[in-house]
Amino acid sequence: MTSRRKFMTMLGGGVILAAGGLAGWAATRDPAGARQPWQTAKALDAGASSDPRIFALSHAILAPNPHNRQPWVAELATPGEITLYFDRSRRLPETDPYDRQLTIGLGCFIELLAMAAAETGHRAEVTLFPDGEPQPLLDERPVAHVRLVADAAVPRDPLFAQVFARHTNREVYDTARPVAAAPLDRIAGLARSSRIAHATAQEDVYALRSLSWKAMEIELRTYRTMKESVDLMRIGKAEIEANPDGISLAGPLMEGLQLIGMMDRSAMLDPGSRVFAQGAAAQKIQFDSAMAFLWLTTTGNTRADQIGAGRDHVRMHLAVTEAGLALQPFSQALQEYEEMAGKYADIRTELGIGEHETLQMFVRLGYGPEIKPAPRWPLETRIRSA
Repeated sequence: MTSRRKFMTMLGGGVILAAGGLAGWAATRDPAGARQPWQTAKALDAGASSDPRIFALSHAILAPNPHNRQPWVAELATPGEITLYFDRSRRLPETDPYDRQLTIGLGCFIELLAMAAAETGHRAEVTLFPDGEPQPLLDERPVAHVRLVADAAVPRDPLFAQVFARHTNREVYDTARPVAAAPLDRIAGLARSSRIAHATAQEDVYALRSLSWKAMEIELRTYRTMKESVDLMRIGKAEIEANPDGISLAGPLMEGLQLIGMMDRSAMLDPGSRVFAQGAAAQKIQFDSAMAFLWLTTTGNTRADQIGAGRDHVRMHLAVTEAGLALQPFSQALQEYEEMAGKYADIRTELGIGEHETLQMFVRLGYGPEIKPAPRWPLETRIRSA
């Protein structure tokens, strides 16, 4: 019996599902435990928190970050202060060889931390790389030192209201609903240290869809970059709850496919396999349903520039959420490894990126379905000392 026939037998009808007990099994496959940090943060009372650092950090760990690696570690040795470190075990050496994308993720973390601190009446005084800016890779030195200063006048950011609604949406977007330029103009105005631009015209969107997909194909067909992603896949409830980071493939469908051998990791790496072809086809739908694009650039590419890009990116994402839109980064063409060099140059040309600018983020937009939050490690696992 072929894998497809096995799958159809398993899922082929309500009677078969019920008879085999699979309907009840399917209902238990949601990895809700891996999303508990979202509920924990939502339940906190900003006014009742005995330590504003815990409130701030509980929200900061919800920040978007590449491959959901969650590369942050906080040290709380000094009351009222946080020292932020990079967890070097969370590297993406193949697709992010200079830690640029991971640094952007740390910038997202810092921005949410500062926004959450303001909710408790504290100003976050951030000093970046107090012991020096690490190059070409992040190292053991601190990324930032943050001091929370009580300040009744600190303004609360209205975008904070979107923290629990902001999710990276990888589902298919509604191709019957165009995205207007006007809300994106307003979102672009939120940038503090970056430049945000957008494309909504159909001709431009089609061209960027095509370029983005060609870059994705390179990543899929370059063994070491694809393997990096496959190694970080968490398939099904047990894997996700054991390691609530990486690329989560949740739900009874994914677990069912794994049970019948259609989620075999070695086959995912073989461009000649049916599993590889089906996986690529499933991903292409994301690219074909992009209805607009936003991108973010900086005039430099220092670590501080990358942190600033991250802070602006999460603000952009919160504003996109507020506008009722969905967002997903298309980072493939921005990645700095040899096989991607041609598409790296092509996307800069297509977007009109200046000679001295760095393209830090590139995302698709559209109207997508409601989704659940991404898994997160509990806050206590991200604290070095308290």
